[in-house]
Amino acid sequence: MLPLLLDSLPTSNPPSPPPPHQMARAKTVSKCITETAEGSHVFSITGYSQKRGMGVSKCVRSGAFSVGGHDWAIRFYSDGHGSSDYIHIYLDLLNRGVEVHASSDLRLLDHTTGLSTSVTKTLPKASAYLRDDRLDIECVVTVMKEPRVSQTKSSPKVAVPPSDIAAHLGKLLESKEAADVTFYVGEDTFAAHKVVLAMRSPVFKAELFGPMREAGAQVLPIKDIQPDVFKALLHFIYTDSLSIIDDLVGDDRGEMIRHLLVAADRYAMERLKLICESDLCENLNVQTVAATLALADQHHCASLRDACIEFMSSSSMDDIVATQGFVDLKTNCPSVLVDAFVNMSMLNKRDN
Repeated sequence: MLPLLLDSLPTSNPPSPPPPHQMARAKTVSKCITETAEGSHVFSITGYSQKRGMGVSKCVRSGAFSVGGHDWAIRFYSDGHGSSDYIHIYLDLLNRGVEVHASSDLRLLDHTTGLSTSVTKTLPKASAYLRDDRLDIECVVTVMKEPRVSQTKSSPKVAVPPSDIAAHLGKLLESKEAADVTFYVGEDTFAAHKVVLAMRSPVFKAELFGPMREAGAQVLPIKDIQPDVFKALLHFIYTDSLSIIDDLVGDDRGEMIRHLLVAADRYAMERLKLICESDLCENLNVQTVAATLALADQHHCASLRDACIEFMSSSSMDDIVATQGFVDLKTNCPSVLVDAFVNMSMLNKRDN
């Protein structure tokens, strides 16, 4: 009989996807391709009635036929093989000492429908499987050849460009197309779009769409903000970036960041406020730390305030006291200075 080789595949849990903070892994792919060879053979048994009574386990064998480079034959037991209740049909692999991965479909041909079914040993003369006392056995053999593995290739992918919504919104601001509100800031005017402003700032939303808005007002004055600061604020609202101030360096950049922090606090733009805090924190120095501390306290920037106190505790106080920022802090915010000294003392005790 034909040996069937079934190789079990190990089971395991699917690999977990990479954590969201990891970069996407490069993907490659290879394919296992199994080729098959298929052939069929019809074994016609004439004088079927004369084969009955041959005896259990007595068989007739078909002629050899080749499929997939191997030789096969059909064995037919008219009185059964080990049992006399049914006829038995087997497929033999004639080649010895070889292992073949194959499948077979053995069936009796229904001369009326071509369908197959299980039948008892005794076939009535009017059976659709018998025609002129002839029984036709069809065997379809499928031989699976050695699997072929393709070369490893990069997994197909479609390149997706980075988001350009910020660039489009920036162009919208620059072009003033469909602008529906104008701001007067000093001697300058700025056109903008109410819905964009309302989407980014709850304060703008209340001013432009809330119950306290001025009916029909399309021109709004902005006080206590410099034009270049308001321009940078609008740029951030539309693009979520501060690239407009990239050309500023040193004290000029620091001054702009301070003004933007005040504007961010005024318009409840928390992300911009945190960006400004981070920038100021990274650029603390002896000349600016006292002024930055006063700014942090005034606009409720707890992290920036703590960073200023820690910087002061590890710096020369003589140099800090000599700055104008410290003089202003001592004059205008004495309680902040007292609190800073208390915290500095606690930090020093902890470190010691």
